[in-house]
Amino acid sequence: MNRGAMKEENVIALDEICTHHQVELSFIHSLHETGLIEVLTIKEAYFINHDQLPILEKYIDFHYSLEINLEGIETISHLLKRINTLQKEANILKNRLQFYEPHQ
Repeated sequence: MNRGAMKEENVIALDEICTHHQVELSFIHSLHETGLIEVLTIKEAYFINHDQLPILEKYIDFHYSLEINLEGIETISHLLKRINTLQKEANILKNRLQFYEPHQ
């Protein structure tokens, strides 16, 4: 949870996220504890990397708008990652097959 070497312009304070989205800090810490997001501690304050914001907002939406519990969010995250991996593998195989197809 601690990475003081991270550039501070690439991070967003969790307090700001919680205020903006009206969510509990404990929810974000729970996401961190399950490994869904990485929380950084800089000078006794909590932050996330800017590139994690879209996924955090997705998890916030799942939990607060769709009322999906943490276990459900973990399952959805796992399935989405698996789908993404399978899509990449399918694209690789498709590209390989195109190499062997006769050109018209």
